[in-house]
Amino acid sequence: MTDDRYGPDVLAGFSRRGTEKPRVVPISHGLVLEDPASGFTGAVVTFGGGLVHLEDRGGGVRTFPASAEFLVDGKRVTLGRPVAAAPAQRRTASGSFAVEDARARVALPSRIYVEGRHDAELVERVWGDDLRVEGVVVEYLEGIDHLERVLEDFRPAPDRRAGVLVDHLVPGSKESRIAEAVQRRFSSVLVVGHPYIDVWQAVKPARLGLTAWPTVERGTEWKHGVCEALGWPHADQADIARAWQLILSKVDSYTDLEPSLLARVEELIDFVTLP
Repeated sequence: MTDDRYGPDVLAGFSRRGTEKPRVVPISHGLVLEDPASGFTGAVVTFGGGLVHLEDRGGGVRTFPASAEFLVDGKRVTLGRPVAAAPAQRRTASGSFAVEDARARVALPSRIYVEGRHDAELVERVWGDDLRVEGVVVEYLEGIDHLERVLEDFRPAPDRRAGVLVDHLVPGSKESRIAEAVQRRFSSVLVVGHPYIDVWQAVKPARLGLTAWPTVERGTEWKHGVCEALGWPHADQADIARAWQLILSKVDSYTDLEPSLLARVEELIDFVTLP
């Protein structure tokens, strides 16, 4: 053995550490970096064009090449590409999370019934995506007077439910009497309703630049009375249809509808889909 009079190389470890490759970190706003040459430390405020701009605690900003080496927590790093933000999950018009690339399910035996075409079109506008995923078909009755006969043909059962949405379901109304009779006669049927004379009123009037829907005198057909009060054409059914299309065009999502309708439709969807 020979005596190493000078002892071990005190720089040997440092040299080895200096050859380690720096870690790559994705560049991002707020990332705190230290320039090893000047000691300047700051958070990333902007980057691009091969440059990165750091701001220190005092508000001073300095620019460095993005290809330079920096220190993060005392360790050498180089800057990599920013991490792409995950796309936000799309929501349907009803506010629920969309099921991407989902095919419409085979229709369930259960059904949702609404009074008329306008009701059906409004439900489709807001809940259409949800209903297709669930496999729920919406049919319209052309008036509540037909409800009992329709249910006789449908033959509700525990695995074959019927949900019914009724206009102007208020105490003492014709609609409330029909609803009560139907609920007594048929099991596996849920009848709910909103307080509005017509589903048009379930669209928030502000969406059409109104403070409130017009008051229509008793004995006047409500839709015609509304069109007349608003100065819209109302001579025939074609005029009424055009008025409805204008109203429907103002509906993009559940936020355009009154809460009393939203709650009832959601209740019906749960009723016909839950086990």
